[in-house]
Amino acid sequence: MNEETAAVTTKKTAAQRLRGWIGYIAIILSVVMVFLIFGIRVVNVDGASMDTTLVSGEKIVITNFFYTPQDGDIIVVSRGAHYDKRIVKRVIATEGQSVKLDYANNKIYVDGKELDEPYVKDGTTFGGNFGNYAIPEVVPEGKIFVMGDNRSVSLDSRSTQIGLVNTSDVMGKAQFAIFPFDRFGAIG
Repeated sequence: MNEETAAVTTKKTAAQRLRGWIGYIAIILSVVMVFLIFGIRVVNVDGASMDTTLVSGEKIVITNFFYTPQDGDIIVVSRGAHYDKRIVKRVIATEGQSVKLDYANNKIYVDGKELDEPYVKDGTTFGGNFGNYAIPEVVPEGKIFVMGDNRSVSLDSRSTQIGLVNTSDVMGKAQFAIFPFDRFGAIG
């Protein structure tokens, strides 16, 4: 092989390698874009129902990639039964679990066990018109029971406006607070 033929072979190999790398990069970028579009979102917290865990105006990152709601998770829901705004709430019970709200003693029981809720602002408070929804004894399939951490002002599953939430309306689980910067960090 002469020098000219070797140079052309080297150029073809380099061009082929470059095309291969561009193809790999395009595939990786496509996968990342799909994940970002369908798996991660930034949502604004609106209202005081999750005080002090989350505050109004806070921006949070939610994920929904292969997500199934679990007890205690903070989630974003696209809508309630008769409420068309996005809401941020905590999952209290999932399908198949029993829920009992003891309004007289400010306690919640799931599957017969009292919930320990250190995140609740000012204790578990009930009242106002928030208890106007007849909660079924057992959460039906495809539904979840949600409440805000600031129970005295939270519009949640205790209300006919929200009721039990369809799992298909869950946009994702809250993972991180990203703004304001003094609240930056994982959400628990």
